[in-house]
Amino acid sequence: MCASRTVQWSLPKCVRVAHTRNRRFFEGWYWRLTLPGRGQSFAVIYSVEDPGSQRPTSGVGAQIMGPNDSYLLQYEEGTAGFWADPHELALGKALVSEGFQVQGGRHQGRIVSREAGVVPGPAPSVASARWDFQVTPRLGWGSPGQRQLSTAGWLAAVPIFEPHWQVLMAHGSASGWIEWGGERYAFQGVPTYAEKNWGGGFPSRWCWVQCNSFDGHPGTSVTAVCARRGVRLVPGLEEDVGLIGLHAAGDFHEFVPNKGDIGWEVEPWGTWRIHGENAEHTALVEATCPPEAGTVLRAPTADLGLAPFCRDSFSGRVRVRMWRRGEEGRAPPVVDCVSLEETGAVEVGGGPWWSGWKARAAMAGGVKALLNLPVDVEGLTGWLPGGLRPKGL
Repeated sequence: MCASRTVQWSLPKCVRVAHTRNRRFFEGWYWRLTLPGRGQSFAVIYSVEDPGSQRPTSGVGAQIMGPNDSYLLQYEEGTAGFWADPHELALGKALVSEGFQVQGGRHQGRIVSREAGVVPGPAPSVASARWDFQVTPRLGWGSPGQRQLSTAGWLAAVPIFEPHWQVLMAHGSASGWIEWGGERYAFQGVPTYAEKNWGGGFPSRWCWVQCNSFDGHPGTSVTAVCARRGVRLVPGLEEDVGLIGLHAAGDFHEFVPNKGDIGWEVEPWGTWRIHGENAEHTALVEATCPPEAGTVLRAPTADLGLAPFCRDSFSGRVRVRMWRRGEEGRAPPVVDCVSLEETGAVEVGGGPWWSGWKARAAMAGGVKALLNLPVDVEGLTGWLPGGLRPKGL
């Protein structure tokens, strides 16, 4: 579909147009492909803002972060022609003579630099991009071979947190090509990661580290995040939360504030240190990147829609260590791995970032108690007709 001839974008019959909301609402999908070499990654990000509304922030964007912190965005006002399946990972949008679609693990698209109607941001690094690649999932969010987990807990099925976040694929592989500024990058079986965000806007402040390309540890993946997010049950209330998810040696280790302790110390740019503890293990994720690295990306905001709101780099050096609980500093770690060729992804967002951020997760007691309830939302709603089930289940 993305060959040299004209692309014809069609709307599948069994999908829905994005839903309308009275309040500000976005959905965003993020895929990262790690190519060999420092900073030689691509992130393909699709987002829809205020679908079906007449808000000035209503629109659809496709932005790509490329090798050496390069950047491209195509944004169209309004959401006509955008589609997304409510229960499967499939979406797409026709953008005049360009467009994109994701279906059955295949990503295809062509975009050009076009930013009318969106908050000004970084200058485009290239004039256009095309891509056609197939993604094969290897790991979701949970132990291999078992039912996968909600990254934010079962409460993600109801509109409580702001925003919601789900790691769709902690590790996978991608094969195909991306044309970027006249240069074609062909790849086979490169490490791939995917996540989704939705809600009224990104957190007021956050940091993020992700890597699934570790030297001598194929298949190992780590995602660590710290955020100051909203709690919609109490207007104006925010809470500091954090998370470490580690897939290593065939096991999944989760460090979350409702079942342990999470703390972090992050500089405005260049240094990330996130520490977690659960009933069995202690984990430490450390990341660094050069001070000159990074580019500004747009992210959904509560007031301005898609706007410059974070800084990312694919030149991070990431080290992950995990000890049996109580053995940190007294015994060798049971997991100790370092990213291959400085290929980790690092990010800071929101702000202000005038100084470093040192904090511990402080989840409200009531929310923590609810998250620890053994609720199986998918099991409870599985008998409902598709149109009545919570989106994403």
